Amino acid sequence: MAEPAPLHVLYGSPPLELVDPGAAVQVSPLAPGAARLEDLADGSLEAATLLAPPGTAERRYALAHALRALKPGGRLTALAPKDKGGSRLGKELAAFGCQVNETGKRHHRICVCERPAEPVGVAEAIAAGAPRFVERLGLWSQPGVFSWDRPDPGSALLLERLPALAGRGADLGAGVGFLAAKILASPKVEALALIDLDRRAVELARRNVEDARVTFRQADVRSGVGLEGLDFVVMNPPFHDGGAEDKALGQAFIRRAAEALKTGGQLWLVANRHLPYEAVLKPLFSRVRLDVETGGFKVYEARK
Repeated sequence: MAEPAPLHVLYGSPPLELVDPGAAVQVSPLAPGAARLEDLADGSLEAATLLAPPGTAERRYALAHALRALKPGGRLTALAPKDKGGSRLGKELAAFGCQVNETGKRHHRICVCERPAEPVGVAEAIAAGAPRFVERLGLWSQPGVFSWDRPDPGSALLLERLPALAGRGADLGAGVGFLAAKILASPKVEALALIDLDRRAVELARRNVEDARVTFRQADVRSGVGLEGLDFVVMNPPFHDGGAEDKALGQAFIRRAAEALKTGGQLWLVANRHLPYEAVLKPLFSRVRLDVETGGFKVYEARK
């Protein structure tokens, strides 16, 4: 039996002291198992609450999809930190034709409005934030995913340093599949799991990587990857959560990699030079080798 269509959706995890979405259905691409905002029927929602993303194209894309899915007169609540798009939020909603009630609290701007009968510029905002082929990457990507429109320098360095790998492995935080072609170029690779928290990145990786050896999964690596006995893991772990630096993120990735690897398995890791990962690596691996340090990054090879 089909799930009933939601009446109220929630995008992201806004502070509960600022807004209380109640029993809203989560539609954030960063929430594993969440519904897809893009799939909601036009005019089907009573209400939508969004912690608006910081990137302009991504933010306007999410706002436009929410307005598209709301019934005329449906209530939209959107908020963001002032320095991460909040200062522009009211003007952007007004440009869609909304009459906005804007307030401020705890360094956030909070905008409440009703969906107008005929929102302006919704189709254009959706098109501007939609997936597209990015020549600089040679891959399909989308505003909002990690390093969406250019190669990340850390990942590019890791790509350069990776040897020919073999056996079963995983790319943790795989993004849109930037490293996958290099890994899969080795005929000795038997299986590769591409895992990322961002549902959009996973969908794009499926489009970018066509190889029967590959599996794709949306998951929060911090909660475990459900793999064991791997021969190799590669990763460029994130170190920001909600825009703030969080060294524990990369440290959790290292622990999950160690759990997934078999004895003798290898981890290839790139990190910003200032991140203190050595203290986490050394107790978990029998050998830790600094492969290269250049351009503000370090690449490590570690053996379980």
